Amino acid sequence: MYIAQQKRRENIAEYILYLWQLEDLLRALGFGPEAIYNTLVEPNTNLDEQQKQQLFMWYMSLVGLLKEEGKEQQGHLSHTLHLVGDVENLHLQLLSLPVGEHYRTLWGPLKEELPRLRIVIARDGIGDIELCFRALYATMLYRLKGDSSKEGAIEDVTSLISPVIATLADLYRKVENGEIDLFQTAK
Repeated sequence: MYIAQQKRRENIAEYILYLWQLEDLLRALGFGPEAIYNTLVEPNTNLDEQQKQQLFMWYMSLVGLLKEEGKEQQGHLSHTLHLVGDVENLHLQLLSLPVGEHYRTLWGPLKEELPRLRIVIARDGIGDIELCFRALYATMLYRLKGDSSKEGAIEDVTSLISPVIATLADLYRKVENGEIDLFQTAK
């Protein structure tokens, strides 16, 4: 919860990937309250008992949402998918607005690789930005599992994805904080 709150304020992309990782971790723990507390809460020695209880309740609320949305086995919470949609909307705006000039130079080379990436990730019917997030998450999982054969299949594209997503996350934060106006004409 505390890490998620910080990531949400600072970097929307890291927040989304963090929540996806938590979803899988909660599944791996079998949604068991004792396992969740012992694995995810108790090791936080910097938290007092009240903070630990808040953290535990937050994890259990995620468990409740996963069950409520029927995502006990796989899939991502609607909340994070809506955020991915928000980032996708920003992406679409940047493709046509003057403020997106630099972004478009990063996007161009990646756009050419998306058809191949769709084959590797095997995801039709999702937006380009969600595809990029799924590729980043898959790469992270491959690294954790030590599966370099699968990681290599998307590693070259990941080097194109990372700067695009980093730029989107930075612009998202700036737009959200009112630091930039997407519709302001360049001076």
